[in-house]
Amino acid sequence: MIRGLDTVEQSLDVLLKRQENTSGNIANVNTTGYQAKQLFQSTLKEVQFENHQGGPNVSERQNIGGFTFGNAIDGSYVDSSKGSMKETGRATDFAVNSDGYFTVRMNDGSLAYTRNGNFKLNNQNQYMTQEGYQVIGNNGQAITASNNPAFRIVSIPNEQQLTDAGNGYYTTNQNVQINTNPNVMQGYLEQSNVSMSDEMVTLMQTGREFEANQKVLSSTNETLDKAVNSLGKV
Repeated sequence: MIRGLDTVEQSLDVLLKRQENTSGNIANVNTTGYQAKQLFQSTLKEVQFENHQGGPNVSERQNIGGFTFGNAIDGSYVDSSKGSMKETGRATDFAVNSDGYFTVRMNDGSLAYTRNGNFKLNNQNQYMTQEGYQVIGNNGQAITASNNPAFRIVSIPNEQQLTDAGNGYYTTNQNVQINTNPNVMQGYLEQSNVSMSDEMVTLMQTGREFEANQKVLSSTNETLDKAVNSLGKV
């Protein structure tokens, strides 16, 4: 019975993480260049149970079978599918209409990558992100506004191994590849690739699984109550 509580706890932890991930995707449905985050889970390894009640003297070890305590979140990955393009007409808006990411320099000097081309200009007429990060050009320096800016667009060999740095920025330890002929559209922005219909279905499914686990928890609680308050009196 106690193992039943452990199993329900494990399952509720998984559902909570799934719900948080889905809520995060829905919250960013209107975030420019946002790429949906997906989780993957696996079943825990089966544990073998045994007791020492075998044999004629009820003292020998015997196997009584295996038990799986549930599932666990193994990790997450970024959905790299492209969002739709929206025309804005603003000269500081850009969209990568091909594979690749803009390169930006974070406040700590490290490089990050994003599909969000909603830029602005600083006092030096250089492109900056809305958060104030420098946008990098092919020469590795901050890029100055021009009629045909040479953004440093990079391709990531394995996009599913990107690390989410928040707000649509990603980092990676992989060796990135500079795209020498990217298709960058000025006056456009790439929209989020979040599918509201898919996320709502996932949210409803998670809610039903929460309800099922609550019923199991209630049933286990009733069994424990009888074991403590009824059988304990005998």
